[in-house]
Amino acid sequence: PPPLVAFLMVSAMFLDYAILILYAVSMVAIALYSRNRSKTVKDFLFAGKKGLNGWMTAFAYGTTYFSAVIFIGYAGNFGNQYGLASVWIGIGNAIIGSLIAWKVLAKRTKLMSHNLNSKTMPEYFEKRYESKSLKLTTSIITFVFLIPYSASVYNGLSSLFEIVFGIDGLIIMIALALITAIYLFFGGYFATALSDFIQGIVMLVGVILMVIFFLNSSQVNWDLTTLVSSSEHNWFTFESTNTGIYGNTISLLSLICLTSFGVWALPQTIHKYHTIRDDYAIKQGTIVSTIFALIIGFSAYFIGALSLKFPELTAGYKPDQFIPVLVKFIIPSGLIGVIAVLILSASMSTLASVSLSSASTVAVDLYKGKINQQASDKKVTLTMRVFCLIFILISVVLAILNEKFNITAIAYMMGLSWGTLAGCFIGPFVLGLLWKKTTKAGACASIISSLVLTIALIVILGYDKCQWACSFSKAIQTGIGLSPMIGCICMAFSMIITFVVSLFTQKPNEETISLAFKK
Repeated sequence: PPPLVAFLMVSAMFLDYAILILYAVSMVAIALYSRNRSKTVKDFLFAGKKGLNGWMTAFAYGTTYFSAVIFIGYAGNFGNQYGLASVWIGIGNAIIGSLIAWKVLAKRTKLMSHNLNSKTMPEYFEKRYESKSLKLTTSIITFVFLIPYSASVYNGLSSLFEIVFGIDGLIIMIALALITAIYLFFGGYFATALSDFIQGIVMLVGVILMVIFFLNSSQVNWDLTTLVSSSEHNWFTFESTNTGIYGNTISLLSLICLTSFGVWALPQTIHKYHTIRDDYAIKQGTIVSTIFALIIGFSAYFIGALSLKFPELTAGYKPDQFIPVLVKFIIPSGLIGVIAVLILSASMSTLASVSLSSASTVAVDLYKGKINQQASDKKVTLTMRVFCLIFILISVVLAILNEKFNITAIAYMMGLSWGTLAGCFIGPFVLGLLWKKTTKAGACASIISSLVLTIALIVILGYDKCQWACSFSKAIQTGIGLSPMIGCICMAFSMIITFVVSLFTQKPNEETISLAFKK
């Protein structure tokens, strides 16, 4: 190119890198700024005694809800598979996963956790159902099954930076882990919430820019007629030539169900209800989180559907890689950094929340609750910080192994995590909030049998889909690919078995119930 054009291209490239560096420095600065506000367990987990306002909590909820997985794994995979019908996933996330979830759960969770003095979901189970063994079991399940979700986020980001910037994915995963570890170790939940608010604004601006540039590209040119009129890829027709139980209709409905109802029982999203300040903040947060989810969810899947308009650019790439490839070719230099920060923002907030939820189950529920009940607040806080680092390390190692050996797609790593946790916990958690007669036996039946059912369905359906002619490892890999459908089955099973077993088992202690439901 002419010298002036070459100079402008290089300047734009440096601007992209400058934006990324500024973002990283900002996250570290937030951690250092808030380090004095996370000295106690309550500070580290809940950002102090008063809690947070509705805006900050809503943005923390939304940025935890949507990570790199939605923009890379989910949008690329399912936008390509279902076309514009995939936007119903985003709409479901806004209505069911945000609006109705906040209406049903937020106030009740805040009140009951205060009445029972519970800081985490396992501690809630212990005090609501008067069972230390239930607390131990849920702590282990939470720690183990949040790891695949965290790893999927690292994989998504490594894919983005390898394709767009040509940076080795291993370097990106390690750098991201270090930044997350720093601001989480020093700042705790206050640093996470403050950065989530900033990151939420970046996400809104970035996703709107992405939609505009994709629509304005020469391949689309604001013309959606082929997508809307296609018999296979339109707003309401989901069917494909595959009419079996794995067909597009069932598959899409499973995704809507998993990603919308799953957040009703995930420790990292439920944690946000614990931290909100008061009833006014809950009303505020309900509105803000719903609007946030609608914009982000709809836009992400809409962009994924637009990938169908660029077959010449996506040829030779896996669906997981479609969005990074299109960002590289469609977004102009100088703005690619903004889009990269959009996906970084979605991911870092999720990683911090997931790491905090997992570390808190070990520090509060296992260490303080089981190993050293006399541990001081300072020791518990230090343990929580250390296990944040351990969780991040394990997640990065799993992400590296997944990338090296191509174990499973990014989207299905997330589906495995969400499906297992929600399948185990949704019945005991939601019915425990709403129904006084929910019993310990019902909760135990759900958690244990749903975990067994999840594993059994992964194996059976994995073998079934490859027609019982594959190895065990291949069957497991195939079964994990069906994790959205398996997660939905297990969530429904959890609600049913918790209700049925509670009807026929010993009623919970009246004093505990009176305290838990006290207004």
